[in-house]
Amino acid sequence: MTLLRAPLFLAFWMMSALAPLSAAAQGLFETVITVNDMAITQYEIDQRAAFLTLLRAPGDPAEQAREGLIEDRLRLSETRRAGVIPSPDELQVGMEEFAGRANLSADEFIQAIGQAGVAAETFRDFVAAGLAWRTFVQGRFGPRAQVTEAEVDRALSQSTNTGTSVRLLLAEIIVPAAGPQAERNRALIQRLSDTIKTESAFSAAARRYSAAPTRGRGGRLEWLPLGQIPPALRAAVLVLEPGEVTDPINLGPGIGIFQLRALEETEGEAAETLALEYVQILIPGGNSDAARASAQKLKNDYDTCDDLYKPAQSLPPEYFSRPVQAAGEVPGDIALELAKLDDNETSSTLTRQDGAFKVFLMLCGRTLDTGDEAEPELDADGEPLPVVDDREQARNNLFNQRLGSYADSYLEELRADAIIIDTQAQ
Repeated sequence: MTLLRAPLFLAFWMMSALAPLSAAAQGLFETVITVNDMAITQYEIDQRAAFLTLLRAPGDPAEQAREGLIEDRLRLSETRRAGVIPSPDELQVGMEEFAGRANLSADEFIQAIGQAGVAAETFRDFVAAGLAWRTFVQGRFGPRAQVTEAEVDRALSQSTNTGTSVRLLLAEIIVPAAGPQAERNRALIQRLSDTIKTESAFSAAARRYSAAPTRGRGGRLEWLPLGQIPPALRAAVLVLEPGEVTDPINLGPGIGIFQLRALEETEGEAAETLALEYVQILIPGGNSDAARASAQKLKNDYDTCDDLYKPAQSLPPEYFSRPVQAAGEVPGDIALELAKLDDNETSSTLTRQDGAFKVFLMLCGRTLDTGDEAEPELDADGEPLPVVDDREQARNNLFNQRLGSYADSYLEELRADAIIIDTQAQ
């Protein structure tokens, strides 16, 4: 009888020992966020965070994973409703293209991320969401984003290197794009964009509505070199005449409109900013007196980006970052602040997480286009790709930046209308 009972006892012991593990594993697949009744599990968040870490994406991987998956669900609901679903062949091409950025094939890329615990499905879902959204956006907004010949002429005339450079005088109105007033703010900024016709009207609206520090001076910014202006904003203002106002531009946590006040040529060749290196420190407390004092102390005590590694030692790792990003990849509101700075200058006007943190920025440096002749790009057979002339390049840049602005604004509208339930929200 003892012999007969031993296997039964062993089986019971093994089941008891494995029960906590099974419960923990099951917890990974529990829904932690719903977006319009579509579930996001903890497993998906962990996977996306690990994937972003491998890609060295800026910011806190866990926070970026949650935001990215929420946006993917919003995109997915809209693309499915429109019947936009990438075919297997399109998905494979997209995966090969993405992996090619690391000089790998899709299979090699999947193997590489798999060694770090990232599933192939995580990569496929990431690419599929981007492909479907790009197709949807091109179909919905492509006709509205078309660029006229006059706009190309104006962009070329203001960006051509002829021994002179161009600087712009702008004014801004920026309002929050998140929180309980998000929908109302978007309607307001669209109405202001459609109705403001004069500088005085823009200044009055800035003083009344803008959340930016420039509201006290009617939204007026200092003169900015054209090459330092963020690409999305540059594309919007290059087609304006003085006094005209842009369409709403998504700036991440904010949404803004800009008025071109004046434009002038200065001596010296224009140099476009290709990439930006900067330090970002998150200070708890938002716009509280204590947070402002902490930002001022950082400004007073530390002169360079390298110096800021000293206070960073006492901060949680996710509070400090020093990214190097292509100019078009820097978050819109940060890019606008950095455009106002010289090397080692600081800004502390922005906030994050609905005002919970003040953002301290220091510009470390800009990578500038020196005008040196670039090596020709090659196709898969090693043959030079056709060279795109300046006019066609200008048209493509204006079109893509305008299309991106429409896409960002539409995604924010989807988010404002969505029912999002986050069981782990603080």
